[in-house]
Amino acid sequence: MKLSIVIPVYNEKATIREIVRRVRGVRLPLRKEILLVDDFSQDGTRDILAHLKGKDLRILLHDENKGKGAALRTGFAQATGDIILVQDADLEYNPAEYPQLLGPILDGRADVVYGSRFLGGPHRVLFFWHYVANRFLTTLSNMVSDLNLTDMETCYKVFRAETLRKIRLRSARFGFEPEVTIKLAKIRARIYEVPISYSGRDYGEGKKIGWKDGVAALFHIFRYRFFD
Repeated sequence: MKLSIVIPVYNEKATIREIVRRVRGVRLPLRKEILLVDDFSQDGTRDILAHLKGKDLRILLHDENKGKGAALRTGFAQATGDIILVQDADLEYNPAEYPQLLGPILDGRADVVYGSRFLGGPHRVLFFWHYVANRFLTTLSNMVSDLNLTDMETCYKVFRAETLRKIRLRSARFGFEPEVTIKLAKIRARIYEVPISYSGRDYGEGKKIGWKDGVAALFHIFRYRFFD
């Protein structure tokens, strides 16, 4: 089997080399391909990408800034693996935890696995209101999708490729998280959660998601549940 690791990238010159190194360093019982999708970075990230080499690495470039969801759709369309994993480029999530994330899929229990930051794994202590907003959005998503997730907004989502192909994704920005969750619930995909660690960063360190994205998530939850 083959694992496709899709990494959306936007202005991550400080971390892009390290995340590629960490992903490459994970030992797994399946082949890997890494797809870096640069969403029109303006900070010199593209200069670094131009020097990254390897048969396991593919670099895809957007000609304008479109958002994380759009970058993921680009990566998903080019992925050739049997399993597809989403990895952020900012070092908040640890690739060493891939074996735990892949376990329920490899042993046949799951179609999709979410890595939850709220199931007991170690995490950096940061923003209280981000935590409240995350839990609120997850609860609301659960209410309309009839799921019982603890972390709908997590980056770490792993899919059987055949399951991901059953849904049509539209969101361009961070609306990807509620959209994919609700659409997976609609097709009754078998979803598992596993605990993960989380090394969150603050805005001075480059964090991008903000309160406007939280408001947009409210809209997307109802849009994709009732009107899509």
